[in-house]
Amino acid sequence: MLAVVAVVATLAGGVLGACGRGAGGGAGAATVRDGRGTVVRVVDGDTVRVHIGGREEPVRLIGIDTPETHGQGGLRECFGKEATARTQALLPAGSSVSLVRDVEARDRYGRLLAYVYDESGSFVNLRLVEEGYAVPLTFPPNVAHSDAFRRAAATARAGNRGLWSSCGGADTPVPSPP
Repeated sequence: MLAVVAVVATLAGGVLGACGRGAGGGAGAATVRDGRGTVVRVVDGDTVRVHIGGREEPVRLIGIDTPETHGQGGLRECFGKEATARTQALLPAGSSVSLVRDVEARDRYGRLLAYVYDESGSFVNLRLVEEGYAVPLTFPPNVAHSDAFRRAAATARAGNRGLWSSCGGADTPVPSPP
């Protein structure tokens, strides 16, 4: 745990300082100096809105994917509501977070890309995978924790945790009512 906190402290200042530049970052993008923010709200299991750098920003948790609750065309996937509720429990509105970048600052939708650590230093992205609320989703070059995410998913699947017990895996649509 101390190693994780040390990594966050070391990387937060230098790495996140470039959030206004890079992939998807353009004029008017927030510049983040210290990597600390305050959760405004959870959008879904893998996206939150954070007040950081003097403005509210959407933040996509890097390296993971949770089932959809309101995807394109109204897509809803099995365990989506549960994944969103778990992220809300881990990152309640008003809580402080540390955001750590990987290689790319933003995705094609303009969201900040970050590994998110809660007030206690717990690695939220990894925790969601460990508990079976998320699966690994790797988009190179953002691969710093991809091996840990794969190991955690294998353990969650073997332990039949979360979406693995309820849905049989990821990307399972919610069944239509009879």
